[in-house]
Amino acid sequence: MALAPRLEFRQSQQLVMTPQLQQAIKLLQLSNLELSEFVEQQLEENPFLERAAEQEAPETGERSQNDDETPGDQGSAALDLDSDASASRAAEALDAPNDDAASGDSDTEYRSNEWASVGSGGGTSFEDDRAFGETLSRDISLWEHLTEQLHVAARDSQSVFIGAYLIDLIDEAGYLRESVETIAERLGAEAADVESTLKLIQTFDPSGVGARDLKECLSIQLSDLDRLDPAMRSFIDNLELLAKGDFKGLLRATGSDEEDIRDMIAEVRALNPKPGYAYGSEPVQVVTPDVIVRKAADGGWKIELNSETLPKVLVNRVYYASVSKAKCREEDTLFVSEQFANANWLVKSLDQRARTILKVASEIVRQQDAFLVYGVRHLRPLNLRAVADAISMHESTVSRVTANKYIATPRGIFELKYFFTASIASSEGGEAHSAEAVRFRIKELIDGETCDNVLSDDRIVEILRGDGIDIARRTVAKYRETMNIASSVQRRRAALREAI
Repeated sequence: MALAPRLEFRQSQQLVMTPQLQQAIKLLQLSNLELSEFVEQQLEENPFLERAAEQEAPETGERSQNDDETPGDQGSAALDLDSDASASRAAEALDAPNDDAASGDSDTEYRSNEWASVGSGGGTSFEDDRAFGETLSRDISLWEHLTEQLHVAARDSQSVFIGAYLIDLIDEAGYLRESVETIAERLGAEAADVESTLKLIQTFDPSGVGARDLKECLSIQLSDLDRLDPAMRSFIDNLELLAKGDFKGLLRATGSDEEDIRDMIAEVRALNPKPGYAYGSEPVQVVTPDVIVRKAADGGWKIELNSETLPKVLVNRVYYASVSKAKCREEDTLFVSEQFANANWLVKSLDQRARTILKVASEIVRQQDAFLVYGVRHLRPLNLRAVADAISMHESTVSRVTANKYIATPRGIFELKYFFTASIASSEGGEAHSAEAVRFRIKELIDGETCDNVLSDDRIVEILRGDGIDIARRTVAKYRETMNIASSVQRRRAALREAI
């Protein structure tokens, strides 16, 4: 067969991920905070994007067609899902949580007037030369508190340098998590110098700061109280025996009698295992829900997007029309057309994102209606495929939508992924049980234990099978460990210790 060049035509199909499509997929999985940052960046880069003072939430074809909507509901993307009337009556009988507590409107009910005392008698005024910001107060941080003490206690610049580095490594609880050798190697200093500086920091307030583990933290505090005698040192060195409830081992290790052991337990319990928490830290980031679920007047559920988390941007078509009419270079014309297309695509992608989130959240609420009415014991097993098939979407799309998204319900704020749980078969051949509901049932059984009736894992299995839940003993043990619940032996010892 001779080799020769020739031309061939072939027809094939392939999916091409355009930059616009990649951006739309990326927007789906962004949290509300990340989305706001992304939109802010686009507003700076694209001249045809502008903020909108008001923006109506997207509507969907599944939206309720009621004509008697209240003015407060207009412009919000909401869905009314019908629910069984008997389930609604049962929820009222069970004293379900107040809807207003989870509606997000509680912020408007709390109004404090910090200026009420200004000008209302007493002659209070700001006539001094200080700036207003200088009169504000805040909690001092642990880092600031330790740094102030370091500059007073350190005697040379090397100690100040090493001490400042050590203070930077101390966490919010007051512990130093890295070894002295590692720090010395990193700083190029002698390990003895680092150790001596650390000993200096361990004399600072609060007592116990700079410790490398719990035993050292407690030892420092006891030493400051002049209570670190040989018996107490042996007691601290054998804290694991206290955790196990092994009093006989403590008696042997410390050489003390039972009364002394009780006194030492009381002294240790009076100490602070995390001294750093007594000082200010970074503020906790409050979770802002993306979707809000409320009870509807007809007994169903109203699902709406949280408009506060939706970026409000519009395309300035007037500015585009004026710019496109002007005569300019070819590259400038290309830039204008590209930016205008990108602006249109971003607005369209944000709208599509909002619709998709609302559609997925509505299906989750429909599937987990029993949870909203009766509680976590009635959480149904659910997976991504079930939701994807119900709303005619791909599983990957549902996965992206539920990532980093939160929903506010009458029972609290939950991550959307919380509602996706594995299923556990029923021992009676009925409907399967949610793994999260089974965890809740196990915790409920353990919380109801008494000193004389501590349930073993085997006993919990028997009770659950009596409730129609087919579960293995190792599964019970796994769920118990994920909830940080001790074994029955450890719980029994703890109960006896509390009784003593």
